[in-house]
Amino acid sequence: MAPGGSACKEVESYHAVVDYAIATTKPESNSMTTKSSFGFVGKHGIQSNNGVYELLECPVCKNLMYPPIHQCPNGHTLCLNCKNRVHNCCPSCRYDLGNISKLKHEQHCRFRPYNCPYAGSDCSITGDIPTLIAHLKDDHKVDMHDGCTFNHRYVKSNPHEVEHATWMLTVFKCFGEQFCLHFEAFQIGMVPVYMAFLRFMGDDSEAKKFSYCLEVGANSRKLTWQGIPRSIRDSHRKVRDSQDGLVIQRNLALYFSGGDRQELKLRVSGRIWKEA
Repeated sequence: MAPGGSACKEVESYHAVVDYAIATTKPESNSMTTKSSFGFVGKHGIQSNNGVYELLECPVCKNLMYPPIHQCPNGHTLCLNCKNRVHNCCPSCRYDLGNISKLKHEQHCRFRPYNCPYAGSDCSITGDIPTLIAHLKDDHKVDMHDGCTFNHRYVKSNPHEVEHATWMLTVFKCFGEQFCLHFEAFQIGMVPVYMAFLRFMGDDSEAKKFSYCLEVGANSRKLTWQGIPRSIRDSHRKVRDSQDGLVIQRNLALYFSGGDRQELKLRVSGRIWKEA
């Protein structure tokens, strides 16, 4: 579908910059035995009543497995020492073990958990998309909207005093998928800029099925951007530093804001569509 044609409703909202604090917690002191979510961890390993120990137990030596843990094509696991003992032959299904490392597989598996896409503070939460949506809504109080078009106004007083800032994240549900709209102030070299960009809550292969455009302007002038949303597999900082979005120099942003150019009042509109 082309950018100009969409029957989806438009979402308009107002955003002011928010300061974020990073919460820190003091780690508990180490001890020989600590209680975990699946049992008790002691110096000799894990005691469990719910099957977790069995999942981590090598089927050959019966010891607890630690990375690198090897897998056969059917997913059976084996510790590194026993991989050599069985001559690369899976003792469970007799398939060749090859060099499949569970650790390497988890780093690239398309079903691996996603990191929280929130950009206002460091967040260690991971999970699937429904889990992250609930987390963003309940814990970060992120604005959630339905619609494929949007019209946002970003406001900041005394913009000359702020070199780095992150505005509240907005999440859109469009075509049954979730998209994150980011807006940040930072510097490219010595030049202060603002940047708006979109990230797709899913893998890169799915993100490439969509396109989006962003537009800002005033006084019969406008600046536009069109591109493909980046997957949240790429951090917001990586996307920002690659300048893969609508980049607006501060002087131009203040010109678009009108008035005496002492306050940022920037309206960013946009549209998401699905490629044929």
